[in-house]
Amino acid sequence: MLAPLPRPHRWPLLRSPDFRLFAVGQTASNTGTWIQKVAQDWLALQLSHGNGTILGITTALQFLPLLLLGPYGGVLVDRHSTRRILLASQAVMAALALIPALLVATGTARLNTLYVLALALGLTMVVEKPALQAFIAESVAPGQLVSALAFNSAVLNIGRMAGPALAGPLIVLFGPGPAFLANTLSYLTVITCLLRMDPRAGCPAPPLPRAKRQVREGLRYVRDRRHLALTLGLVAVVAAFGMNFQITTALMITRVYHAPAAVFGLGNTALAAGSVIGSLLAACRPLVTGRQLAAAAFAFGMLETACALIPGPVTFLVLLVPTGTALLVFLTAAKARLQLGVDDGIRGRIMSLYLLATLGTTPLLAPAIGWIAQSAGPRTALALGGAVSAAAAITTGLLHPRPPTPPEASPQPSGTHQSHVI
Repeated sequence: MLAPLPRPHRWPLLRSPDFRLFAVGQTASNTGTWIQKVAQDWLALQLSHGNGTILGITTALQFLPLLLLGPYGGVLVDRHSTRRILLASQAVMAALALIPALLVATGTARLNTLYVLALALGLTMVVEKPALQAFIAESVAPGQLVSALAFNSAVLNIGRMAGPALAGPLIVLFGPGPAFLANTLSYLTVITCLLRMDPRAGCPAPPLPRAKRQVREGLRYVRDRRHLALTLGLVAVVAAFGMNFQITTALMITRVYHAPAAVFGLGNTALAAGSVIGSLLAACRPLVTGRQLAAAAFAFGMLETACALIPGPVTFLVLLVPTGTALLVFLTAAKARLQLGVDDGIRGRIMSLYLLATLGTTPLLAPAIGWIAQSAGPRTALALGGAVSAAAAITTGLLHPRPPTPPEASPQPSGTHQSHVI
């Protein structure tokens, strides 16, 4: 009698010591990042006496460099080692987290200083964000990328869920200073994990030779591929109008529901819990048509609009869970569509455009969303974001009259590493 075949490991990537190190570093980093985000928002509200416009300006300054310089960051990623870029950027971000911790401890924190630090962090993110995406794609085999997509999304959102939950008690007990210090330690953890990873492992793309008009080359690449252009357009609208939870959720909890600091971070925690569910759903079918992508964006817009109508804080937090699920499914599907047919030599530029759409559009609308929340109320700002996202989803869906040919049916050229981006 033949012995039964061994069952495949559900997460084969976890057998790799390097991937386990990467997962540990990312979990620590994202937890620390979200702790700092909550602390930064709380400090901005404290220094401005609860002014929503000031909170919007702080958010805008953090993401403004991605709007202005994002494509150039993608070119740098294509030209240089992603591992070295990550090591340098993590060291800079650790210093930028330590400075506000010292300022709060000495009682010298001011709004102007907070603005400068937010802008400096944004400048670092111009290269750090696309480098991280490219590093993940280079570090796993093509057949493991779908599993890596689901696992990395879950890791990111576990950190997003744990960070705000830890930030609330930290701020209540010790103030925002130790929260910034916790993020500094998380970056040091990432650096340690990167140094212990084998630099010879994976399949890094060959460096892109220096040449003129490489940013334009990336833009033309997207322009000539209709599904890439439509996907980036929808992501940009949803991000600009619908993904301002850093402002709207904070003001809903503090101004509408008048909740204490311990509840302040639970809005992000609820969104992250839904995102963990969404990462598992997205892993079941990462390749989607344009209309399915639009359907996910429409579901997110309608759920966000419903959140604006909720009378009580408990129900509001509960509804944020499916809202986070729909958002994560949409963003994961968008990254998968952008990765289809993309050559290794242009990966950094494509991912910089995705990050420009998701994060760089925030400066355009964040001050306006903060002003609307300040003058017309947080409910109006939240409902507006949901309604615009749903309308953009309908428009994009109508521009996709028929589903594209499934990518599995298209032969892949030998020697080309084409896959999903995490």
